[in-house]
Amino acid sequence: MHSTLKLTVSHAPFWHNGSSISSKSRNILLASLLAVIPGCYQYGSAAVGVVTLSIASAILWELLINFISRRPISVGDGNAALIGMMFAMMLPATTPWWAVVTGTFFAVVIGKEIFGGIGANPFNPAVLAMTILMLSWGDLFDFNAALLNYQFDFNSVYPLVLSKSFGAPAVESLPLMDLLQGKQIGGIGSTFGIGLILGGVYLMLRGVIRWEISISFLAGIFAAALCFNILNPELYAGPGFHLLTGYTLIGAFFLATEDSSSPVNFIPMLIYGLLGGALTVLIRNIGTHIDGVLYAILIINLVNPIVDKIRPKALGKGV
Repeated sequence: MHSTLKLTVSHAPFWHNGSSISSKSRNILLASLLAVIPGCYQYGSAAVGVVTLSIASAILWELLINFISRRPISVGDGNAALIGMMFAMMLPATTPWWAVVTGTFFAVVIGKEIFGGIGANPFNPAVLAMTILMLSWGDLFDFNAALLNYQFDFNSVYPLVLSKSFGAPAVESLPLMDLLQGKQIGGIGSTFGIGLILGGVYLMLRGVIRWEISISFLAGIFAAALCFNILNPELYAGPGFHLLTGYTLIGAFFLATEDSSSPVNFIPMLIYGLLGGALTVLIRNIGTHIDGVLYAILIINLVNPIVDKIRPKALGKGV
């Protein structure tokens, strides 16, 4: 009688490269400090309090959900702390405690755990939470009003407000090098461009994030802003301004690259990034919102499953 040999194997992937969720979280947290520390220095103890509360409350929300759902305790992988850090980086230093705690609830519970936990979320949890808060309590994110009591040695008007309200001539006096050095108001960890770029380069070199998404996102912003600027240079600011203001750099290196909500194939990653960058400029220039990065990222998160199916046919394969 013919007998067959049955083999029991595990699910793919079959070869582990030694990476882990905890090590990835640690690397991203480490890279984020390059922008968060200067932000805390600029805004003082209030910023430190916001960052600390955001990370702590995100961990507590995940721990609570673990107990309620009787799942294994997962806070040790660092993902909840990472979500809390990403969320805090986008907040003004003057954000009240209840808004921070509410935001981390939306991020961890609604943006992640309700879909089944890490790896199952279709949207970036921090971006989803931040968008909900901005639509619900928009006054909290009026950076001009929120940071009114701070004394800065540079132009303390939110750059994107200048561009939106008065056009390109209003922002021509803002040196791009000053914007790169963080001499602008904004989120705690989203204004110091040098730190965000260095952190992004570090993550790309370590293989933690994919360069294709970050570079194509920035390229999409550059190309779209250049087209608008050529069409009407008196109304629309140039590419350099859009690349160095608002949530552009944190979006390119820390938000759009979130694993669960971004593509894994080469061509789809390029399309995903280019689309996100172009949408950012479209929303900024002709939309009603001041900064389009978060809305653009949510849109490309939404189309990610469709985009990731785009694959060129193998060489020699028939049509």
